[in-house]
Amino acid sequence: MARREHVQIKTAAEIAKMRIAGLLVAQTLDRLREAAVPGATTADLDAVAERTIRAGGGIPSFKGYAHPPYPASICSSVNDEVVHAIPNKRRVLRDGDIISIDCGAIVDGWHGDAAITVPVGKVAPEVLDMIRVCEESLWRGLAAAQLGGRLTDISSAVEQHIRPSGFGIVDNYGGHGIGTEMHQPPHILNHGRPGRGIKLVAGLALAIEPMITMGSPDTRVLEDDWTVSTVDGSLAAHTEHTVAITPRGPWVLTAHDGGAAKLAALGVSCGQPAQAAT
Repeated sequence: MARREHVQIKTAAEIAKMRIAGLLVAQTLDRLREAAVPGATTADLDAVAERTIRAGGGIPSFKGYAHPPYPASICSSVNDEVVHAIPNKRRVLRDGDIISIDCGAIVDGWHGDAAITVPVGKVAPEVLDMIRVCEESLWRGLAAAQLGGRLTDISSAVEQHIRPSGFGIVDNYGGHGIGTEMHQPPHILNHGRPGRGIKLVAGLALAIEPMITMGSPDTRVLEDDWTVSTVDGSLAAHTEHTVAITPRGPWVLTAHDGGAAKLAALGVSCGQPAQAAT
């Protein structure tokens, strides 16, 4: 593997290995979306995730990560929790809640990382709107992950979709490089002017992850040293995909179709090779 500006650049064969991890993450999130119902605990969801990842030949990326070691296989952030909330048996999902589920898997030494925000039962229309805007902003960022562009082209595309909605954009937290480690350079903010930062080159893999709030974007870390919540108690949404830069266009490694359908709706070609189609 070559190194360019301390950023890990992968070969086509290595990106194909990341795709295997990405598809396992996609499968796991499908099951978690179905399991996020009123009455389920976040510990229940964590158990589903670990079983699915290990049955698929993977290892949960999050479990044992960092210091203090993260104790679970997913992050399960409910309502005003933005990211990194630890699953537990006491947190019971209720009708009207929303939950952001962040999931990572390692297969053959390569990582996949993605997140979804899921409504639990019947959720207010304005909350569904926030979830929709967050996901749409992610796809704007993925569409901007183009060969020859600059890193902040992604940041700007995310921001420009969110700003007109009036939702807050969480600062300090954002996306990252990914490959043989879950978190690698570069850090990717969800706001900024385009045309800055490193050049987007073939073989670069990035996890893009907008985080938005219904109120103030200010956050605080709770006493568990992991959970990030909004200061004002407003609801938050978080979505994420892992994408590879290819000569053919962005290849969304954690989307079942490689991102083909949603990228096409934005006028962008998917970089997924024909032999990798699912």
